[in-house]
Amino acid sequence: MKANVSSILLGVRDMARSKQFYAEGLGWKIKDDYGISVFFESDNGSLVGFYGREGLAEQVGASPEGSGFGGMVLTYVVRSQARVDEIMAEAEKAGATILKPAGALPWGGYGGTFADPDGHVWSLGYSDQGTDQPYAE
Repeated sequence: MKANVSSILLGVRDMARSKQFYAEGLGWKIKDDYGISVFFESDNGSLVGFYGREGLAEQVGASPEGSGFGGMVLTYVVRSQARVDEIMAEAEKAGATILKPAGALPWGGYGGTFADPDGHVWSLGYSDQGTDQPYAE
């Protein structure tokens, strides 16, 4: 198995709320909307989509109930501290919960963390310490 992800499916409790958060709040473009699932334009990255939380849990053989940190973080690396600040502000305005405000990181970078309305954790980061980083933009 290669170290690559074909798609990321996020189980959501309220499809309309999640579409509004990502499409209107963060500016993502919807590629396909099937009602029970929605996929966004990938901009040459991994395909990201939503699926109803209960249906997705059933599909993979897991319980839809859960709380707290699920052990997974979606990372978004950008090319400047200013862009980290911009995205954090967009996310907060759209209804995200700021988990860790943007600021200096212990390893020398700059970043912040937010959770979307369903609690999915996004870590934004920037570092001028390398040129081969997996930039999202």
